[in-house]
Amino acid sequence: MKISILTPTYNRGKLLERLYNSILKNLNYGLEVEWLIMDDGSIDDTASLIEKFINENKFDIQYYSQENKGKMEAINNLVPYVTGDLIIECDSDDYFKQNAFLTIKNTCNELDENTYALCYLKYDQNECNIGNLFKEKETTMFNMYFKQGENGEKALVYNAAIRKQYNYKLEKDEKFITEARMYHKMDLKYKIKCFNEPVMICEYQEEGYSKNIVEMFKKYPYGYYEYFKEMFDMDLNGIYLKKRMYILKHYILFSYLTKRKFKETINNVKGILNRVLFALLYFPGILLTKRKFLKT
Repeated sequence: MKISILTPTYNRGKLLERLYNSILKNLNYGLEVEWLIMDDGSIDDTASLIEKFINENKFDIQYYSQENKGKMEAINNLVPYVTGDLIIECDSDDYFKQNAFLTIKNTCNELDENTYALCYLKYDQNECNIGNLFKEKETTMFNMYFKQGENGEKALVYNAAIRKQYNYKLEKDEKFITEARMYHKMDLKYKIKCFNEPVMICEYQEEGYSKNIVEMFKKYPYGYYEYFKEMFDMDLNGIYLKKRMYILKHYILFSYLTKRKFKETINNVKGILNRVLFALLYFPGILLTKRKFLKT
């Protein structure tokens, strides 16, 4: 069994050695490993550092570069080079736990033609779980977050044969979109299987996407508009009211940021309850957006 690690990176030379060392510590668990790196236009010492890793010849490392197009396009451009049976995306500010590949090896037999990914926990640097424990063994990413009360990031190990059929869809030359847009497309046809075991450590950077989400919303509204519009194609029966309101409020937010008219946006809303709530929330939502997101 072979695992392909995909890492997009931009001026993160100072962090890559930590990730590299975490892979080295996981090489003795019987998984064949390849590390595919896409340099998204770095101007630091990333290239020379990766050259050093390659020259050490500990495992297969493939280095690619592109003009700065963002994390999602970097991953899209790496996927065609994958030769593994499994795919895991690992950002440059994340790294693997000591026994991560053993955990993956012991559970990868759960992958089948109906399962697009195995889902594991992510820990922060204090060894605390990011989010909750899984409530269901077999589910979808949509159901997990919107019907089962999950929160926090998770680590996905994809069935490569299925993952290669999908990509991160970006709008109007934007550089970012939530990974969930792709997850939800996969959810319509396949399932995930969950394991309450950690495989990855996460450290959010000050300049990273997670800590600058409001700026991401303002900078890349078109992809988010499409993401929340597509939410109405999901089975919304049984979702938490708080999550239903989350969908509607953000759909209104991005409708305004992308200059959509009320008639156009309400026509995309499916279900009587959703349409009533949308109509009630629309104008208060527009006022809130002007106050919170359009400050100069």
